[in-house]
Amino acid sequence: MSSGALPASTPAGRQGDSSIFRVIGASAVGTMIEWYDFYIFGSLAAVISLHFYPSGNQVAALLATLATFGAGFAARPFGALFFGRIGDLVGRKYAFLVTLLIMGGATFLIGILPGYATIGIAAPIILVTIRVLQGLALGGEYGGAAVYVAEHVPDHKRGFYTSFIQTTATLGLFLSLLVILAVRESMSQSAWESWGWRVPFLLSIVLVAVSLFIRLRLKESPLFTKIKDAGKTSKAPIMESFGSKAKWQTILLVLWGAAAGQAVVWYTGQFYTLSWLQNESTAGVPFVDTNWIVAIGLALGTPFFVVFGALSDRLGRKTVMMAGNLLAAIFTIPIFVLMRAHTPVGGNYNPVVLIFCVFVLVLFVTMVYGPIAAFLVESFPARVRYTSVSLPYHIGNGYFGGFLPLIATALVVAAQDNSSLSRYAPYVGLIYPVTVAAITFVVGSLLLRETKDNTIEGIETRQRGYSPAIFGSLVGLTIVALVAADQFLMPTLNTETLNVQWFFRILALLVVVISAVVTVRHRRIYGLEEQEDLALEGR
Repeated sequence: MSSGALPASTPAGRQGDSSIFRVIGASAVGTMIEWYDFYIFGSLAAVISLHFYPSGNQVAALLATLATFGAGFAARPFGALFFGRIGDLVGRKYAFLVTLLIMGGATFLIGILPGYATIGIAAPIILVTIRVLQGLALGGEYGGAAVYVAEHVPDHKRGFYTSFIQTTATLGLFLSLLVILAVRESMSQSAWESWGWRVPFLLSIVLVAVSLFIRLRLKESPLFTKIKDAGKTSKAPIMESFGSKAKWQTILLVLWGAAAGQAVVWYTGQFYTLSWLQNESTAGVPFVDTNWIVAIGLALGTPFFVVFGALSDRLGRKTVMMAGNLLAAIFTIPIFVLMRAHTPVGGNYNPVVLIFCVFVLVLFVTMVYGPIAAFLVESFPARVRYTSVSLPYHIGNGYFGGFLPLIATALVVAAQDNSSLSRYAPYVGLIYPVTVAAITFVVGSLLLRETKDNTIEGIETRQRGYSPAIFGSLVGLTIVALVAADQFLMPTLNTETLNVQWFFRILALLVVVISAVVTVRHRRIYGLEEQEDLALEGR
């Protein structure tokens, strides 16, 4: 495995502003559509639960739907590994063309899938399978788009340009809300609940076709082309990305110091807010009103992704992201208290105040999310960047963020059943995101290194070198999180037919074993190759 540096130069193939914005536009359209496909499921969770799960217990059906929603997130890290490897071996463009087709096809299938009343238990089984496919596709999409754009732009404006990709997740959610509102308002309540909810899923196929046409015209990333022509591409990106303690330390540091907090702030400010406002026990805002309130809040806040992305080019990625995590940790619960006071349940319904509160929550989102694409690509070496960027991002957003609606809702339900906690039940679910955001602020502030002045053409990791104390602390923090999930969350998900707790334990053990095998294999194979390279260089 050669460790020689790429030729020093100005970035090869970097382009002018007009060309860059064409690249950004083509990448962003496809990514936005994939987010639309992925999040429309969550936006319609309450309706979907009535069709694909047994009737009789609406709370149980909703929790089951949120768990299915979470299954897509659970698959995202595996998609990151699979498609990240393809992206580092074959090319960035090819990988995210494939993910677009998988996502679009899976979303369309949900639109035509028969419900529980028609095919029984097969309905939720097929639905979960489709959600897993969506998660795999999204796991490969975001990293590809972020890396592809970052490798086209100049170093001193990377935060600004990549922040446009960061808008796509919010724009995808915004688009899903608009489509849902348009379809819902065009028909009666009975038609909507019977078949109208399927229309937003079916429309996806048209959006994907348009995006595919645009993306087919893209060329490969100039930096990847340069690396490939120089013979510097990785032979085994997964092994090279995760084959040592030092590399695992970087992954865990980026996860706990940036991605975990970003994930919970994002999903609280946008997704959990939506379900919290609709919930009859916490807020009781009408369905249509809720979608408008969140959509307007998103529209007002979205430009600030670019503002904070550009600001990170001046102040640093770390400074902006840590400020967002700290503000979210301090003010999230007070904002929800203010919102509840202005909902129908609070007795003083005021949509304008709710829009303002959502806007402030989205501002926190833009602070933690706007600079993170630039931060991620600057933290990992070029030859395995697609794989390395994708994994911590999708573990953070797949697990910490994706399961947030389920975790928070389960906490609220548990608090409602506890006489001493019922008074605080509407806010109990927020303890989870606030705690994770606070942990990220502490870990990131103390351990992360600033990356804004890094060039992305190097082949070396751009975070801290290996330290047994840091590595041990991060592993310990991860173990505590896993034990907490095992003891306090998983038992609430157990059913008569599936012990989720033991499934979770087996999955965690499998990940540990695979990680150990990868590390040992890397040392045996690539350690020998590195020695051979050094011997050749010494001749």
